[in-house]
Amino acid sequence: MTNAQPRVQLSDDEWRKKLNPQEFEVLRRAGTERPFVGEYTDTKTEGVYNCRACGAELFRSTEKFESHCGWPSFFDPANSDAVILRTDNSLGMKRVEVLCANCHSHLGHVFEGEGYPTPTDQRYCINSISLRLVPSGS
Repeated sequence: MTNAQPRVQLSDDEWRKKLNPQEFEVLRRAGTERPFVGEYTDTKTEGVYNCRACGAELFRSTEKFESHCGWPSFFDPANSDAVILRTDNSLGMKRVEVLCANCHSHLGHVFEGEGYPTPTDQRYCINSISLRLVPSGS
């Protein structure tokens, strides 16, 4: 867990011009999209998932798995330096928030020890609206 400065730093007004209101609420205000409505929840398209705010590569389809939780789930980021993990004690729960390392936008949370048959026993539960899928071959 780190407090390093983001490489991409914009004011709230600049982010509001770049993102629609729903994207801004999730990415910049740590909101959460409703379960089972995100465009990538059930997609099986092969490719790379980039940060919708800054375009940094975050996850790959090879690490995506079906968790049936209502949000896209990955067992590992594309690169361990792609994300920052930060303690989140909001809503009366102790969780670990996942942020884009490049712009510090909120992506979702990571959970461990839930028994999914993945190599890491981790579930990066990520808001679809925080991602942009670039299909393989694009």
